[in-house]
Amino acid sequence: QVQLVESGGRLVQTGDPLRLSCVASGRTLNEAAMGWFRQAPGKEREFVAAIRWIGGRTLYGESMEGRFTISRDNAKNTVWLQMNSLKSEDTAVYSCAAGSYMRRDPASWDYWGQGTQVTVSS
Repeated sequence: QVQLVESGGRLVQTGDPLRLSCVASGRTLNEAAMGWFRQAPGKEREFVAAIRWIGGRTLYGESMEGRFTISRDNAKNTVWLQMNSLKSEDTAVYSCAAGSYMRRDPASWDYWGQGTQVTVSS
């Protein structure tokens, strides 16, 4: 059973950077990709970024690349999401996911973490 544990979410000010972490345990070769999604109150879950464990190829959601960077450490089974120049509209619960493919559709992912709250105060 794959378990994903996110950390790093907190209250920050507009313009601040923040790095989120996701540690994966129990994953197999089937879980070839990791992704980050976010969900703000009253809104649908939104794709942020994804990365493949092997090779490190990345995929970003619309308007995400540039301020957000996804990276991974295979030895530590950890994926990070570096967020810079945060805006109030980035406020959301950020969740990591594991799956076989990098897809923007949340339904394509097999395992999910509990999420970590990011609040950006202006």
